[in-house]
Amino acid sequence: MGSITTDEGTETMGEDKKPIITIDDKDYTEDDLTPEQIAMVNHVMSLDQKVRSAEFNLTQLQVGRQAFMDRLSASLADVVTDPDDSLSAAS
Repeated sequence: MGSITTDEGTETMGEDKKPIITIDDKDYTEDDLTPEQIAMVNHVMSLDQKVRSAEFNLTQLQVGRQAFMDRLSASLADVVTDPDDSLSAAS
């Protein structure tokens, strides 16, 4: 999968340094790209952020689920049942 990174330019001695956009290990400035290419770069960067956010949310969900499973297992282990009661309840 291709990659895109940016290096936001900084002002140096009164000159504005243009941001460097690295696409598949090759550097570009916005001046090197067409408006359509710039839009695609923006879409890819936005989607990358959404993927990172979804991965973060997935981790939270997995940890939360495991916490509830651990609590459920612990609460079931605390319950002492008479084997004869479970048979009579089923009939």
